[in-house]
Amino acid sequence: MPRPRSLTPDQLASAALAVIDRAGLAGLSMRAVAQELGMSTMGLYRYVRDREELERLVVELVLSAVDTEPPAPGASWREQVEVLVRRLRDTVGAHPEVVPLTIAHRHHSLGVLRWAETVLAVLTEAGVEGERRVIALRGLLSYAIGAIQLEHLGALSGPGTTAITELSPAEFPHMTETARDARNIGADQEFLGGLAVLLDGLGV
Repeated sequence: MPRPRSLTPDQLASAALAVIDRAGLAGLSMRAVAQELGMSTMGLYRYVRDREELERLVVELVLSAVDTEPPAPGASWREQVEVLVRRLRDTVGAHPEVVPLTIAHRHHSLGVLRWAETVLAVLTEAGVEGERRVIALRGLLSYAIGAIQLEHLGALSGPGTTAITELSPAEFPHMTETARDARNIGADQEFLGGLAVLLDGLGV
């Protein structure tokens, strides 16, 4: 008879997340997670079928931590959407290596579905419906995911910006000037500024 299960899905996900945070997404493997848990690789297969199932557990663990409660009802629709998008950014941004997994497995996550449901409720109350609501939700989700990746993998304060400032101004006049300006922009300013541009486009 097999031994009774003794590890919860959250424990498995936490171990896998620890591996990802330490070694990156490329370091995630059944063997690495088994070592993190102090068990054999074959023992881990008693709990999950493969790496893909581990990935789904990690996504659910991270996204379930996003606060999906409706923001203060007295706030404007823009303020409410900003709060919800910032919550997503803060939670997922704490584990930037997980971002690609959230893209691949978001449809299986109750956390992101609840977040989307709250965003849709705010948009609906603001009068955004039909196809515009579809595009608005996709745009907000795409922006949040892309902004998190840029912030952690290609921040404006990073070497990429410095390299662009050193290009030939004759050949890249706008790029070099923009890169010089970019060095003065903080991560929050960049994120909220981009979000404002997106929300302006809704024209509500």
